[in-house]
Amino acid sequence: MTCGDLVLGADSHTCTYGAINVFSTGVGSTDLAIAAASGMNWFRVPETIKVTVNGRLPKGVYSKDVMLHIARDVGSDGATYKAVEFYGDAISAMSVDARFTITNMAVEIGAKIGIMEADNKVIKWVSERSRREPKPVKADMGARYCASKIYDVSELAPQVARPHTVDNVADVTELSDVRIDQAFIGTCTNGRLEDLEAAAAILKGRKIDRSVKMIVAPASRRIYLEAVKKGYVETFVKSGCAIVAPGCGPCVGTHNGVLADGEVAISTANRNFKGRMGNPNSFIYLASPATVAASALAGRIADPREFRKRL
Repeated sequence: MTCGDLVLGADSHTCTYGAINVFSTGVGSTDLAIAAASGMNWFRVPETIKVTVNGRLPKGVYSKDVMLHIARDVGSDGATYKAVEFYGDAISAMSVDARFTITNMAVEIGAKIGIMEADNKVIKWVSERSRREPKPVKADMGARYCASKIYDVSELAPQVARPHTVDNVADVTELSDVRIDQAFIGTCTNGRLEDLEAAAAILKGRKIDRSVKMIVAPASRRIYLEAVKKGYVETFVKSGCAIVAPGCGPCVGTHNGVLADGEVAISTANRNFKGRMGNPNSFIYLASPATVAASALAGRIADPREFRKRL
């Protein structure tokens, strides 16, 4: 895979690859089988929304907060079957890992794809992982958009999506009275090394609240090994976390971490509809790894800026 490709996957979050300038989208099993057998498929060319994110992210605020803020404004179906192009100096300042979080959640506002331009960071990232030459694509001069959104995130607070929709978003300070039973860091949205680093920085030398179960699932074997080398896993274990095998983990309601009736979880996942973590009688809040880690320490939804010395 390289810049400029068109990629289909059986998972709706295949759109994650848009961060490296790939038109990537999830399709059903039948469509995927057709593409695998013939190398072709049929698409309606989507209209495009241009999203520009400017400003410098404050301490304790991350790309997850940016995307939740966008979802709050656009709505969970505001970009249905549309392409979303992301621009702006805030996007340019982000690492490739951070950008993946944003394009991963493009489908959460209904988008067919979320895509970003291939700057030097992207070209370097792709060149280190692909044998094929990158062939970046970009919008034509004078490209027409069905809508344009501009955000300044310089004063953005950490964001949290409340049950049971991803666009039911509030500033973290509005939810400080919400007690939690479980905290989860991982998934295709926020299980990368940078995410584990942010959480470990808050947890280091501290213990999670006695009433909280905290689960960490690195996104891949490679990330797990790097987290071990950098000491993040040791930090998690000493803080009282449980480390599970790389992968989706409780995000999809399987394995360790399935919620019981009435339990409240704060998670770095991308979805919080009823039953997502295995029980329709539970409650899921979505937030950044830093906010999840801070909440695990406090036993309630907490502002990671309370731990700003570690950020």
